[in-house]
Amino acid sequence: MIVTKGIKLKSMIAWTLPHIIWLFALMGGVALLYQYRIIHFSIPWLPISVIGTAVAFYAGFKNNQAYDRMWEARKIWGGIINDSRSWGMMVDGFISNLFADNKVSEEEIKTIKKRLIYRHIGWLYAHRSQLLISTPWEHASQGGHTGRTAKKYQEKFGVGLVDDEVTKIQLQNYLPNNEYERLIAHTNTATQIINEQSRDLQKLREEGLIEDFRHMELAILLKSFYTLQGKNERIKKFPLPRQYANMSRYFVGIFIALLPFSMVPALMEAGTLGTWLSIPITALIGWVYVMMEIVGDYTENPFQGMANDIPMLSLCRVIEIDLREMLGETDLPPGIEAKNGVLM
Repeated sequence: MIVTKGIKLKSMIAWTLPHIIWLFALMGGVALLYQYRIIHFSIPWLPISVIGTAVAFYAGFKNNQAYDRMWEARKIWGGIINDSRSWGMMVDGFISNLFADNKVSEEEIKTIKKRLIYRHIGWLYAHRSQLLISTPWEHASQGGHTGRTAKKYQEKFGVGLVDDEVTKIQLQNYLPNNEYERLIAHTNTATQIINEQSRDLQKLREEGLIEDFRHMELAILLKSFYTLQGKNERIKKFPLPRQYANMSRYFVGIFIALLPFSMVPALMEAGTLGTWLSIPITALIGWVYVMMEIVGDYTENPFQGMANDIPMLSLCRVIEIDLREMLGETDLPPGIEAKNGVLM
């Protein structure tokens, strides 16, 4: 997530420089063809304006849908934060000797609470890690220039910024030793961690450390975690339909290809100054449409490890600190700080 007040012009130019280059090359080439009278025809402005308007509406629709996906993902993570705090509160308040026939020591009660809360923290980081696995339609999975550029963005403005935090969130730091190897062997480790929580609650019910009502309330929270996890997985594993994502790119390309054959000769009619201005003005119009396409393209996948992502690591760390403070711990990890204007 970009956390600066705005995006610097220098960063914007660096991000879009390849597109600026080919746009200037295209518009300059067409201008030269007209300047040396190699071509003489021009396309009337009316059909170009109609196409441009249609493309703008189509690209706008794609951007709206892409933003909706990102905002829904943020709301889901907001739900994870709220329910995680409720989980910590209930674990801390519900588990006791109040209903137990065979009382256990306070030290054992603390051990049980820590196990349930730490296992939940492990679920958070496991879920985050699974969401960062690239899908076939995400940029990092593509070949050629797109894939190379995506990996560079991930390194400089994405998950690469928090590589030093990886050792702090290893799953074995939060799971009991007898569970770690078994749980990571599953296809969906996060799902199995929640199931392990359910099994643990059942044992606590049998031992009388929680009674039926408290067991039910905690189980409802586990169900909520499954629901929230499933919503994130839906966004991750179901792309913005390709007929919207890809056709928008083709339409923008068609418009830009036709644009100079209408704009350049019209501006050249203004004389020498118009001839020189035709190149940057036409390139600027093309750049605006390209940017509309790119913004939507990089926003539609909010879990791909780039600057536009939901700051999952930061949110996980916030929850971890809150839950560990509920246990009375004081040796807490620091919050995740933004680097290069990006919070991950």
